[in-house]
Amino acid sequence: MTDPLRIGVLGASRISPTSIVEPARLTGARLVAVAARDRGRAENFAEQHGVERVHQTYADVISDPEVEAIYNPLANGLHAEWNLAAIAAGKHVLSEKPFAADAPEAREVRDAGKRAGVAVVDGFHYLYHPVTRRLHELLGSGELGELQRVETTMRIPAPAPEDPRWSLALAGGALMDLGCYSLHAVRAIAPWAGGEPRLVGARGGERAGLPGVDEWVDADLVYPSGVTASAQCHMAAEGREMTYRLIGSKGQATVANFVLPHTDDRLFVKTAAGERVEQLGTRSSYTYELEAFTELVRNGVPMPTDSDDAVRTMELIDESYRAIGLESRPRHRPAD
Repeated sequence: MTDPLRIGVLGASRISPTSIVEPARLTGARLVAVAARDRGRAENFAEQHGVERVHQTYADVISDPEVEAIYNPLANGLHAEWNLAAIAAGKHVLSEKPFAADAPEAREVRDAGKRAGVAVVDGFHYLYHPVTRRLHELLGSGELGELQRVETTMRIPAPAPEDPRWSLALAGGALMDLGCYSLHAVRAIAPWAGGEPRLVGARGGERAGLPGVDEWVDADLVYPSGVTASAQCHMAAEGREMTYRLIGSKGQATVANFVLPHTDDRLFVKTAAGERVEQLGTRSSYTYELEAFTELVRNGVPMPTDSDDAVRTMELIDESYRAIGLESRPRHRPAD
């Protein structure tokens, strides 16, 4: 038997019931404490989701002696600030992606975590679900033949105007919210394509009335093997699409919804032998991620989305912003 992981939650975000509450229930982890900007929201969250106690501030959650790991789902611009605070308190960190506003800040978080000897993980949960693992397995098996192209697409209808994802000060924009998944999924193919992909170009557009905030970005990449890739994101699309496609010399495979496989777990495979649909299970990718995080904290089992991986993703995000003529996201400071 393993002692339950004791988690402190920062904020009462809309994603938390899916990303940490249900996974904690299914894995046996304890949600020890929560705090939010509005204490009433934190109290409601705790009552609805079985969190053991409510603290006044994020700092109080971090300093709670019973909390051993922090889950940080705050707005992007607040990730590094509170990740660093948790690291300084000797707490392990599971942060929503991306875990900093730019690459230099990501390196700061990574280096602090390594000095402190705590686990710091970037929350690319999709990588732990069987649907993604099966996609990569098909590539490794040779069924698709020689890899020729990788395509990732993330499109959603526009969030409300007041949503922090549209806030430049909070490190918003399509690339930070959606494109980070597209770029990360392209990066995840590196073992089968000769190494990390290189950005060769990008196009993008700003949100009307919000200078510096990207509404859409299309990035083109190439691997050392010569295989090409595209990583697309659009945060004001007419519909929703979250596809992950590998095209080989003998066939292709496409994941219907790689980021939310619990809503659609289909994997479409097309080769000369025919077409088939595999269904890999609707258990949440967040639950698989929390299991892996617990194994890391308890038994030292490495996770691929570690802090080094986070830095490489942020470097690619920054390069993409430069390619479309925008600045990297500004860093948030506590006085802001």
